[in-house]
Amino acid sequence: MSVLGGVEFSDPQFAISVRDGITRIEELIRTELAQGDEIIRDAVPESLETNDIRFRPLFTVLAAQFGPNPDAQQVTLAGAAVELMHLATLCHDTVVDKAAARVDTSKIRSANNVAILAGDYRFATVSRLGSWLGPRAFQTIAETFAELVTGQMRETRSAPTHIDRLEHYLQCVQEKTGSIIAAAGQLGATFSGAGEEQTARLSRLGRLIGAAFHISEDIISIAGNSDQVAEVFTLLRSAAGLAQAKAAVGKYVAQARDELASLPDCAARQTLSTLVDSTLLKIT
Repeated sequence: MSVLGGVEFSDPQFAISVRDGITRIEELIRTELAQGDEIIRDAVPESLETNDIRFRPLFTVLAAQFGPNPDAQQVTLAGAAVELMHLATLCHDTVVDKAAARVDTSKIRSANNVAILAGDYRFATVSRLGSWLGPRAFQTIAETFAELVTGQMRETRSAPTHIDRLEHYLQCVQEKTGSIIAAAGQLGATFSGAGEEQTARLSRLGRLIGAAFHISEDIISIAGNSDQVAEVFTLLRSAAGLAQAKAAVGKYVAQARDELASLPDCAARQTLSTLVDSTLLKIT
């Protein structure tokens, strides 16, 4: 049994193949970010120096296993584009988090400006990679970006009084996390040559897994950090809110299992099944 990024692989050779695919994605990201002007390189750290396997490249590579060409160069390009989109949002999230904390000094404002520009540069790199993948992929990337921004805006502005707070939270989760994992599944499957039905199924599966993963991480964070004051943590600390959030994870996991059942039985499906099950086990 091999473990990669916290996910168990029953086939060690398959785990090595997946790790190689993720490595190609990360190497491309480093290459792309290294091409910028020195002033950009200094301001935009790679954010890849970690022992953790990144979730979006992992899902891209796993989705690509359902096509005849899982190691296609376009799969690597797609995985890099999706991960860079996520890294760009991390820059922008830094600014939002400081604004929420009501931090306002000239030094912080300067750092915020750099963070915004760093995020913008990463999005520019995403666009460059997307242009190499063709118009359909570029459309997927653009639509995902729009959904990500919508989710961030929705979360930042909080739930209106006439909107149920849990429904508002779940919609933010779908837009901020579900959308980008859905894109990873769609693009990974598309560029490996998977059929349209399987590609659509992997996109739906990505959205479900992404949402379930996000909620489970929020639930775990409640126990680990009592200082969190965001609206979502206030919601999840209530007994009713926590129960509803766990029920939502259970619902997404059940739907993900249904999607998995219609995919061909292979090492990738078994790994995805393990990933789905582990998301639920973390909070039970």
